[in-house]
Amino acid sequence: MKRYKENETDAVAVSLAQGSLMAFPTDTVFGLGTMYGSLDRLQRLKHAKHRPETKPVPFMTDSLDKLSSLAVVTEEARKLARAFLPGALTLVMKRQPAVDAAYTNGMETIAVRIPDAPALLEIMRQLPAPLLVTSANQSGETAALSAEEAARALPAIDGVMEGTCAGGIASTIVDCTIQPVKILRQGPVSEEQIRQVLSQPEPDND
Repeated sequence: MKRYKENETDAVAVSLAQGSLMAFPTDTVFGLGTMYGSLDRLQRLKHAKHRPETKPVPFMTDSLDKLSSLAVVTEEARKLARAFLPGALTLVMKRQPAVDAAYTNGMETIAVRIPDAPALLEIMRQLPAPLLVTSANQSGETAALSAEEAARALPAIDGVMEGTCAGGIASTIVDCTIQPVKILRQGPVSEEQIRQVLSQPEPDND
């Protein structure tokens, strides 16, 4: 397992582009990720942490434009994205037809977020595709908050990037495919904050 400094974003991006399975700090907890585009890589990620097949792996990207290429963004999702992303919020939306259902365990929905983590955002800007990212731990165990914890929990991965996680709490997950939206997991973004944003009118684009 190769270790990378937090400032070695170029090297981490190259490794991910070549198909590596990597652990890295995010704004919440350490993530375990690989680049979207290979079902073999996705299966390797699931196997590394023994993730149940019933739990699809979320996507992570670096911009709202790229998010829109993965998911059908409703008015509610757009409001939440503008208010809280980059940040500790994962949005569940209908997947775009271009995203193979094999990557979402056959489901019509997709979970996507943009992390508020400058080094990780810089890495993703260099990649030709988004990342498939879940927490860096064995399924059901506590998420790693350091490179050392991630390396111990996931000995079979290719590399780990050093750094700190600002939040330490997994992201809030909101299902935007139903009305009213439903909070599936409470995290740093509170229900009160979400309801407040959704109650505001859309800004005038004129």
